Amino acid sequence: MIKVTLLGDSIRMIGYGLEVPALLGEAFEVFQPDDNCRFAKYTLRGLFDWDNDMAGTQIVHWNNGLWDICNLFGDGLFTSEGEYVENMLRIADILLSKYDKVIFATTTPVTEQNKHNKNADIEKYNDLIVPLLEEKGVIINDLYKLVSSNIDQYIRKDDNIHLTDEGIAVCAKQVADKIKAVSRLLEE
Repeated sequence: MIKVTLLGDSIRMIGYGLEVPALLGEAFEVFQPDDNCRFAKYTLRGLFDWDNDMAGTQIVHWNNGLWDICNLFGDGLFTSEGEYVENMLRIADILLSKYDKVIFATTTPVTEQNKHNKNADIEKYNDLIVPLLEEKGVIINDLYKLVSSNIDQYIRKDDNIHLTDEGIAVCAKQVADKIKAVSRLLEE
């Protein structure tokens, strides 16, 4: 049996994380925190708290970004580019030092009506972090590209940020497929 840990914000917690365990099937044991992993810095701190639960994990699938790339007060994004990169690379280094394979899911887009997150910022942060993570050996799961292919169908209109049932289904399938593909690398 392969143990997988799913880390991430509400896109995972009330989104794809609901369906991934069933899609992976009995050959996989899945741990995911009951907690929303929120900001990258929150996830970084959480790695200490979740350490025992993550013991034996071989594959980590992780996302962070929407909380970091949020502008609630009109005075700028919560997390600067430099702080985001520093925190994300620290997370990657910790995960890579403890687990066989690490997958990062790009931050998903929002609708144009979202008042606090903008796709231009999300794209900028994704473009900033993805090459740096790839250099370290982190595998990328491009959920941004998947969801942006049909934002109207995949992002809820009531909050302009979370996944619809269809969005959950397509993201869960892509996450499970990516984890299965990476699990085959463990056998090589």
